[in-house]
Amino acid sequence: MSLDALTADLRAFAAERGWEKFHRPKNLAMALAGEVGELVAELQWLTPDECEALTDAQREAVGAEMADVLMYLTRLADVLDIDLDKATRAKMARNVLRFPVLEAGGEASVVAVQA
Repeated sequence: MSLDALTADLRAFAAERGWEKFHRPKNLAMALAGEVGELVAELQWLTPDECEALTDAQREAVGAEMADVLMYLTRLADVLDIDLDKATRAKMARNVLRFPVLEAGGEASVVAVQA
């Protein structure tokens, strides 16, 4: 699946149902936040070890929530005319500069995340 194909499919899905009027940036961002919450809820009470060894049913539920997150994020990018591939690659390039390999060291540390 390509991001462009997914974007086109989601755009058509919304158009066929007349949902464009609801797919405003604010509404999509709020829906995205809700879906992230549902994803978190699937893992919330599991131990770190349990999260890394999901049952088939848990993996299916987590995957469904991840798909919802991806779909809303993709739809939001489409509505805002943001190229997610380009934006992600630009952000990765900034992160390479922000977090040099020799300084990262693989150690857990508190880092102020800047958007």
